[in-house]
Amino acid sequence: MRFVGQSIPVALLFVALICLAMGPIGASAAEKMPVDILADKIQGIYDGARDLKAGFTQEATIKSLKKTEKETGTVYFKKPRRMLWDYTSPQKKKLIINPKTAWLYVPEDRLVYMQDAATLVNSKLTIRFLTGIGKLKDDFNVKYAAEPLDSDGNYRLELVPKTREAGAGFERLSVMVDKDTFLITRCVFNDMYGNTTRITFRNIKLNNGLADSMFNFTPPAGVTVQKI
Repeated sequence: MRFVGQSIPVALLFVALICLAMGPIGASAAEKMPVDILADKIQGIYDGARDLKAGFTQEATIKSLKKTEKETGTVYFKKPRRMLWDYTSPQKKKLIINPKTAWLYVPEDRLVYMQDAATLVNSKLTIRFLTGIGKLKDDFNVKYAAEPLDSDGNYRLELVPKTREAGAGFERLSVMVDKDTFLITRCVFNDMYGNTTRITFRNIKLNNGLADSMFNFTPPAGVTVQKI
């Protein structure tokens, strides 16, 4: 998804879904189940979950500039069609999506970018899956990485979009799954320009009873609102 003057990768939104989906799945860490069965379990757990809260650290490496930017904050996700990415460092900003509207608020610039949420949901397969419309295996090829386990026995998976629309700007998404809790602890995705974004999650909590009001936004007085 792109707002004028700011770029928020759709893959970032998809990350919240995968973390939510990867709740405990009842397998021993010593067992590497067939990937199709694992994907079905991911879908099933996602279908039954209600919300997610997690702290995150995002590191984006821009290949052309040979530069890495680091941001931190908290992400919240709730069905249906509600998300909040609350960035706190180094620059404060918020990405809020509910069934009607999407906002990107950048306090330092005194700007709010506003877009019809239905446009995003209808045009991006990734967000459609996030909101419960799509299916993981319909849009992505799910496979174990070349090295399926790390040195601690945690799982490595790769999700490859089947179409350009499903990818929405990224070629593949690599995820690390904790061997004991089966929660995602790290995600890495690469775009078509060779840029890499790594997101590490901490304190992941499911089914928190998040209020719908968290995903509403009223632009503060004095800021400029740009409708996309």
